[in-house]
Amino acid sequence: MKKRRRRVVLAAVGVVTLAIFGCMCPPKSFRAVKRPRAGRAMNDKVAIVYSKHYQINVGGLEKLHPFDINKYAKIYLALNTAGLLRPEDIFVPQAVTNEQILLVHTPGFLASLKDSKTVARYLEAPIIAAAPAGLVDAAVLNAFRYATGGTILAGRLALKHGIAINLAGGYHHAKPNAGEGFNIYADMAIAIRALQKDGLIKRALIVDLDVHQGNGSAIIFAGDDSVFTFSMHEGDIYPTPKEKSDLDVELPAGTGDEEYLRLLARHLPKVIKTARPDIVFIQAGCDTLAGDPLARLKMTADGIVRRDAMAIDRCVSEGIPVVMCLGGGYSKNAWKVQYDSVRRTIEKYNPAGGNRPRRPTVKEKIYTK
Repeated sequence: MKKRRRRVVLAAVGVVTLAIFGCMCPPKSFRAVKRPRAGRAMNDKVAIVYSKHYQINVGGLEKLHPFDINKYAKIYLALNTAGLLRPEDIFVPQAVTNEQILLVHTPGFLASLKDSKTVARYLEAPIIAAAPAGLVDAAVLNAFRYATGGTILAGRLALKHGIAINLAGGYHHAKPNAGEGFNIYADMAIAIRALQKDGLIKRALIVDLDVHQGNGSAIIFAGDDSVFTFSMHEGDIYPTPKEKSDLDVELPAGTGDEEYLRLLARHLPKVIKTARPDIVFIQAGCDTLAGDPLARLKMTADGIVRRDAMAIDRCVSEGIPVVMCLGGGYSKNAWKVQYDSVRRTIEKYNPAGGNRPRRPTVKEKIYTK
């Protein structure tokens, strides 16, 4: 039994080590977004946040999980090759600090991340349990820290430019003392607390459009009148039992575009009026798409683009800075739907257009596969 466990551990070490060294030679377009730096907001209105460090690579084992962690890289590459932005336009974040994490999470939670079995439970990825904690931290947790730093940066950029999109984030299941549902750090909550701590905002609104309820956000901000949590989600799936957001709109299985958009159009203006936010964070999960393996709504790709447009454009029309985080989405074309949504926002608020399209290189295709 001990020999078998030792073989499993050695195999996990080898795989994760290979993954770390494999990530050292990314394509040029990804090397350009590795070091934290400022970018350029398109038309001084739309800022895009992304880092090469968002990529989780555990030697291919990450593909055993239903979430496509490479979707962030696919969206960035598609935006680049379509000519919508250049690598130098991207704002590249720093990783979130422990001090910032502790604005929301407990010291006990931070300590729990040193245990691979606990992290594996948070990620719903049993294979991670066999790897040494140091390698899990470098190959997995580091990506979540950068993605969380990206949401903080997006918050600051939204206050300056109006719209900011983090090509990751939306980890709305994470709780003060635990991760859950492939979510480690509660990035939107941490960003809100960081902005409040710095005196940049007083009030915030979370508009959670993921198919799963934002139960972590609901717990974190329960009883806090400075943050309004609004969640539209399918009612008969995870998480169960549900937590209590400031407003929950539960949808039955089979809900399609028109009913979804009707309800969002009905509730969103009232929510904004009630919340009186200085900033809005939109969790734009695309697992509402018909055919998603973890849900049963029936939205189309076009419906999701219209959904995100409704939320973003409403904020812009009312002069409220808005951040979009990508959230969940588990179908094969989830990344493409979110790419279309991000593209719509860029093209609407940067009508002058971008650069000449190009074909992705073979190395880029392999890197994002």
